[in-house]
Amino acid sequence: MEIKNQTTVADFFLLGFSEHLRQQSLLFGLFLGMYLVTVLGNLFIILAIKFDLHLHNPMYFFLANLSFIETCFTCTITPKMLVNIQTQHHTISYTGCLVQMYFFMALVLLDDFLLAVIAYDRYVAICLPLHYSMIMQPQCCLLMVAASWLCSHLLAFPLTLLMAQFSFCASHSIPHFFCDPLSLLKLTCSDTHNFQVMMVIEAALSGVVPLTCVLVSYAHIIHTILKIPSAGGKHKVFSTCGSHLTVVTLFYGTLFLVYFQPSSSYSAKSGMVTSVIYTMVTPVLNPFIYSLRNRDMKGALWRFLSWGKCSTA
Repeated sequence: MEIKNQTTVADFFLLGFSEHLRQQSLLFGLFLGMYLVTVLGNLFIILAIKFDLHLHNPMYFFLANLSFIETCFTCTITPKMLVNIQTQHHTISYTGCLVQMYFFMALVLLDDFLLAVIAYDRYVAICLPLHYSMIMQPQCCLLMVAASWLCSHLLAFPLTLLMAQFSFCASHSIPHFFCDPLSLLKLTCSDTHNFQVMMVIEAALSGVVPLTCVLVSYAHIIHTILKIPSAGGKHKVFSTCGSHLTVVTLFYGTLFLVYFQPSSSYSAKSGMVTSVIYTMVTPVLNPFIYSLRNRDMKGALWRFLSWGKCSTA
């Protein structure tokens, strides 16, 4: 029998947390709360950086971009999941699934690149302070962010295009709460060799290379910090990097657990649990990590909130 092309299939079914029917209300409230905190927290960071002249420097320019990416990332996945939980209507159109997968991959790749850019910024600030203003000029910062956006979309597009050519002749039920690429690969009856090869290559380009940049940057930073004679000086310098290191650890730790393993050993249940961490838990923690560990950021947020209260009074 000839296998029909996927274009004849209208919908996929995102099973998500459908097994936990008794906990649906609890899950909906929990995820809705995390979603609102993520969006509002990152929005406050972006606005505080925009309206506070003390934060108009490369470090906070990159942080504002990272907050914007986190907001886009959580908006790509969480609203659809919340609707599915609330309505128990688990369908997603074929086109909608591909679009969600595309933006999911593009934003994850963009996170990779931007975390590397932030690490480089910290390296220049701490290891080459006399050359910082010359190296990290506004045009250079804008170019690095624009290059990160461009590369992430250029890498995500071929994978989405390949996925669009696959046939899904078995079940169309995705055992996940979003259109995860590995979950979709489990459903296709097409030859996925080219897709997996390209995925490995792109993982090296967008994962290993930026992570290597982060590790090399912080190796130089730690080497420089150890040369500082006073303990107070070491703590002050390291405090500017602690937030970024925490975010890098959370981000890469969960991604490696899911995507840096053979697809044959991929487990939908364990993958879904880990995915909750990097799609919802990590984005909701980032605003707190960057604001609570940063005195300038806390001051800017306080001034912004105070200004907002005065404006409404």
